Amino acid sequence: MRKFFIVWHLATLAPSNNGWIKELNQVSWEDREPVYDIRTWNADHSAYGKGVTLTPKELEVLGKAAATLR
Repeated sequence: MRKFFIVWHLATLAPSNNGWIKELNQVSWEDREPVYDIRTWNADHSAYGKGVTLTPKELEVLGKAAATLR
């Protein structure tokens, strides 16, 4: 398992069928600069599923795209 630190919890997106929770967090992976991260986590954040990481610019583009869906 990779070394990580959740810098900032931004949002809980949805529960999964297995009891894990999909979240948007800012995470530092392997002591690198934090990135925005969408993935599932277990209750105590000791394990995680596959996810996607986004730079601040990518998150901004995603937010603008999501705003057009309203």
